[in-house]
Amino acid sequence: MIWGEKYSEFREKVRAFALEKVAPSAVEIDETQRFPKEGLAPLAEAGYLAMVIPKEYGGAGNDMLEYTIAVEELSRVCGSTGITVAAHNSLGMSPILLFGTEEQKKKYLPRACAGELIAFGLSEPEAGSDAGGTKTRAVRNGSGWILNGAKCWITSATECFAAIVTAKTSDEEGSYGISSFILEKDMEGFTSGKKENKLGLRGSDTAFLHIADVRVSDSALLGETGNGFKQFMKILDSGRISIGAMAVGMAQGALDCALKFAAEHEEYGRKMASAQGIAFQLADMETEIEAARGLIYRAAVMKDRGMKYGPESAKAKLFASEVGTRCAFKAIGILGAEGLQVGKYPAERIWRDVKLCEIGEGTSEIQRIVIARDLLKSIGAFDALKIE
Repeated sequence: MIWGEKYSEFREKVRAFALEKVAPSAVEIDETQRFPKEGLAPLAEAGYLAMVIPKEYGGAGNDMLEYTIAVEELSRVCGSTGITVAAHNSLGMSPILLFGTEEQKKKYLPRACAGELIAFGLSEPEAGSDAGGTKTRAVRNGSGWILNGAKCWITSATECFAAIVTAKTSDEEGSYGISSFILEKDMEGFTSGKKENKLGLRGSDTAFLHIADVRVSDSALLGETGNGFKQFMKILDSGRISIGAMAVGMAQGALDCALKFAAEHEEYGRKMASAQGIAFQLADMETEIEAARGLIYRAAVMKDRGMKYGPESAKAKLFASEVGTRCAFKAIGILGAEGLQVGKYPAERIWRDVKLCEIGEGTSEIQRIVIARDLLKSIGAFDALKIE
């Protein structure tokens, strides 16, 4: 490992936790679609629900690379746990840390670090990749606001104690006039819908958030009015690193499964791993995973060093997510018919879980737009070429 002894030791620590506390329930929560609420306390005690937050607010104060490794190792055994941790850290708490007032930080971050979840409400039925198409509205009402709208595909929607949501605060077109608000679950009119029945990440709590005449004071506004879209785009730059880390972890889990199976099972009187066709597939998986891991870690280190990392996180997320899908698919092929048996081997669950990484926090197509725009800007051609 070229990233240093500190990170190697940290990885071993998270790996041991994941195998002891997370892996045993991975199959059961997938099959029952049950959110493992009992797992939040151990995650919080280990500091994995407070990684990106400074110690002054009750956080663990980890750097981005440590956080990336933790998401990777948790996802290696359970994608549902990985996304819960990633969404809470990168999407739930980070906006408050970056854009909140001191009062907001002291009010929400200690609770979140202790294990109470915060959700991130950006997507809507008519505003997925086109986040600028937000329909949720916030209308001035004296010294406060009245919010109406709905958010969909929200991680931890049912289990969260608070959520950060975007809403239009003016009639300006597109992304202009969008602001961010912190809503609390005990506010009248703020409710969650039925848990989604998903192909993968079935232990993750995913549902609608319904906002019906929710009244808030100015203290619920996150940052300045009109800056919500800019805030969320900055948050997604960081979130893409954690989604990429999820994909790398699940790809590694698929390789773990395929490697063990090929080394133990025989065909035509010899171990499957000795067949060149199988060995080459394993070699390709290993190579692609290492390449994806390198891109993800590079983006994380760039963020830690205060460098511009948005395009790098897009490249990393794009490549890692597609590598994750390919590796899970290959693992099922190596296992053959046994790879199709639900719950017997993790490959099929990983294949279902990892697909989200190509969709969430910006689809692969959105990542390609981000990368291409940056590339065109670098040669002064962006103004002459419009990508739609």
